[in-house]
Amino acid sequence: MPLTKLQFNPGINKEMTDLMSKGGWTDGNLVRFRKGLPEKIGGWEKGTDASYLGTGRALLGWVALDATKYLGLGTTFKYYIKQGSDFDDVTPIRSTTSAGDVTFSATNGDATITVTDTSHGAVQNDFVTFSGAASLGGNITAAVLNQEYQITTVVNTNSYQIEAKDSSGATVTANSSDSGNGGSSVVGAYQINVGLDVFVTSTGWGAGAWNNGTWGSKTELTETGQLRLWSHDAFGEDLIINPRAGSIYYWDETNETSTRAVELSSLSGANLTPTKALQVIVSDIDRHVIVLGADPISGSSRSGVIDPMLIAFSDQESATNWEPTATNTAGSLRLSSGSQIIGGLRSRQEILIWTDTSLYSMQFIGAPFTFGVNLINENVGLISPNAAINAPDSVYWMARDGFYTYSGSVKRLVCSVLNYVLDDFNSSQAFKTIAFTNKEFNEVGWFYCSSSSTEIDRYVTYNYLEGAWSIGNLSRTAWLDEGVFEKPRATGKDNDTGYLYVHEDSDDDDGSPMDNVFIESGDIDIEDGDSFGFVSKIIPDVKFFGSSASDGQINFVLKTRNFPGDTLTTNSTNDVTSSTQQNFTRARGRQLVLRVQSDDDADTGVRTGFKWRLGSSRIDVKTDGRR
Repeated sequence: MPLTKLQFNPGINKEMTDLMSKGGWTDGNLVRFRKGLPEKIGGWEKGTDASYLGTGRALLGWVALDATKYLGLGTTFKYYIKQGSDFDDVTPIRSTTSAGDVTFSATNGDATITVTDTSHGAVQNDFVTFSGAASLGGNITAAVLNQEYQITTVVNTNSYQIEAKDSSGATVTANSSDSGNGGSSVVGAYQINVGLDVFVTSTGWGAGAWNNGTWGSKTELTETGQLRLWSHDAFGEDLIINPRAGSIYYWDETNETSTRAVELSSLSGANLTPTKALQVIVSDIDRHVIVLGADPISGSSRSGVIDPMLIAFSDQESATNWEPTATNTAGSLRLSSGSQIIGGLRSRQEILIWTDTSLYSMQFIGAPFTFGVNLINENVGLISPNAAINAPDSVYWMARDGFYTYSGSVKRLVCSVLNYVLDDFNSSQAFKTIAFTNKEFNEVGWFYCSSSSTEIDRYVTYNYLEGAWSIGNLSRTAWLDEGVFEKPRATGKDNDTGYLYVHEDSDDDDGSPMDNVFIESGDIDIEDGDSFGFVSKIIPDVKFFGSSASDGQINFVLKTRNFPGDTLTTNSTNDVTSSTQQNFTRARGRQLVLRVQSDDDADTGVRTGFKWRLGSSRIDVKTDGRR
């Protein structure tokens, strides 16, 4: 009998039964579709050996006037700017004590140091840097005290605890001579309060699912009481930074990365600058700074309490002048559809703004109103502040009920894995969801938390040119596509330490094999399921490419069953290399399933340094009786 060619439709389809998915793929991991064919995705490696503290939540790339490339990174603990190989800490200082306001006490045989500072305003995990301290008399020397510490425990409003360490980070234990208090010259510089690393319900507007917790209430939004997310944007070569529901900060490029960002309101000439914000955006065409979810003007100042539907904008070409006058373009406007602004995105000739229920378009129209807003759709929200992204052809975003696109009008994307994603989605951590693009491969996608995880561990991607969906497991908490930098950058962790990874610049997982790479087909009927079939041979069609293509090895797995409800039985697993011509098998059943996977049991040498692309393999099938 002639050989049977195995041809499949592009994309993974989990909306139908395995039998109804004949001619398609039903599952996969770390595989994309390109020109209709499945292939292993590109790998990743650390962009630098330098690490950062906390979980990465935001990435931004921009270029200074002298062509210096900068990368901004916001984490749950800090804000960094990377220029070169190191992460420079530019986290703003919230307060600095007077000399002598801070004192220390130690206990013999213990590394815990109790710090006394009246009304310190710190929360657990905050960072403080001490200077001017004298030795406590023993092991707790001045060098031990005069450095940055992370607060381990907040005892009360007037005291907290730290763990003594030397300059290398090694623990230092006090002895009986450590009876001093650090002297009268101690100064404490407190960085802005850290936020939460987990979304907690009952923490203000939008805290949880619809009508759950305090959703729709007027509970005041606070910087420390919610998941720490960042918005940031370049203002020329400088940087504007905002921790969600916190203050707005400014970093001046001329001061270089050795200086910290400062409050925007502290700059010379600052006038009625918003003190709180949900998000900041720079309208780069007309040069306005826009604040989504601002605190309104109250008399001659700002109220200090966020109005979650208020948009404020600065005077043109100014980041500091926010007082509306007849001679400038500063002002504000308020949206009406929804209960809070979730997020905004600078797009083509407009800024798109999502509330919890609606989508608006904000456009520069000039004097006297400066900006105008149009309600585009009242039935589409945004699942998280970072769940919308610009792609070359359109804007894409994720809502609570699915995926959408906008290019002049709103359209819902037909998604062949929608129920799979929504059924295994941790809605309590929805605010962590991030959208991403990988323009080299015409992909847009979302990283999200699965139902069993409180941190991002899954992704779903959509090839917008071919209409193919893919799924997989990968933990990336922030993403920056190629542009300022040649390849995509993403934040992730290795043994709980945060690193910046360069994607699509390797074939492996940071020098190690990529495990559990696979794609699996739906059921293939033998003579429309009427007869049993016997597969005696498979002729694989695979292209290996990469530095170790000639050494690459994967598995072709044949599974069978007799009825749609039966459990699949693995009949054969065959090694396939670039030189494999054919594999002999013994697989019998009414339905056949093909699985192509990484050979996770093989030596590292045949698992690294290559990618693979599957073509049209062929099998030798003979009818094996009728029942």
